[in-house]
Amino acid sequence: MEKIVHKEYGGERPLFASHDLYLEDVTIHAGESALKECKNIEAVGCRFEGKYPFWHVDGFVVRKSIFTEGARAALWYSRRLEMENTLVEAPKMFRDMEDIFLQRVRLTNAQETLWHCRNVELHDVEVSNADYIFMHSHNIRIENYRQQGNYSFQYCSNVTIHNAIIDSKDAFWNTEDITVYDSILNGEYLGWHSRNLRLVNCKISGTQPLCYAQNLILENCTMSDDCDLAFEYSSVHAHICGHVTSIKNPQTGKIIVDNCDNIILDDHIKFPADCLIIVNSTGKTCDTISMK
Repeated sequence: MEKIVHKEYGGERPLFASHDLYLEDVTIHAGESALKECKNIEAVGCRFEGKYPFWHVDGFVVRKSIFTEGARAALWYSRRLEMENTLVEAPKMFRDMEDIFLQRVRLTNAQETLWHCRNVELHDVEVSNADYIFMHSHNIRIENYRQQGNYSFQYCSNVTIHNAIIDSKDAFWNTEDITVYDSILNGEYLGWHSRNLRLVNCKISGTQPLCYAQNLILENCTMSDDCDLAFEYSSVHAHICGHVTSIKNPQTGKIIVDNCDNIILDDHIKFPADCLIIVNSTGKTCDTISMK
């Protein structure tokens, strides 16, 4: 590989169509498309300030580097990325990409990030200001993750998450085949219109969670006091530990809960209206037919 050390570049396309480059302590100043149409690039200890530095790149590694706010939309239409120990201050990162591996990466302005991506793996990643992160992305594996940002994971499929703290209203809308383990999910309107959403050992907060869901599964989960009007019009199998404020008009399935303040079953319930609700503290069951 050609080695470039302690250099600075700016302007338009300074390293366009380069192959087999090792960059160390290189700064990309204001400009556009510094490494467009490149292949087999490794960048270590580099600083990216200009727009669109990695577009249409096949095979690249970024370590111990920084993308400043000016490096917006830095990685698009590319494949086979490994990024480690890197700070990303720029928005709109990772678009229409495949085969992404991030480890010990912090994204401080992650708006509209990871859209239309495939085959994504994250370890020890933290994102903030991350509205609409992961829109329309597929085949995602996440472990040890912290997120602050609303409307996350919309229209995603085939996602597995372990040990996460996700602060996000409207998370997991219109998703399919999502499993979340041992995580904290904070935010109203969680998981609406999802299909095959499974939550295992999770702590949930926020009003009106998990409505209009199909084949929803909760295993050994807990809900905070603000989780009211849960499961409306959902097909659900749930085992909830502790207290739930209220459950409203689940469509079908079975819900086991230790204690529930209010079970609302009214004339607006939808067919087949046969969800079995078991409240362990009272030993009573109710089917979703006659209670109002």
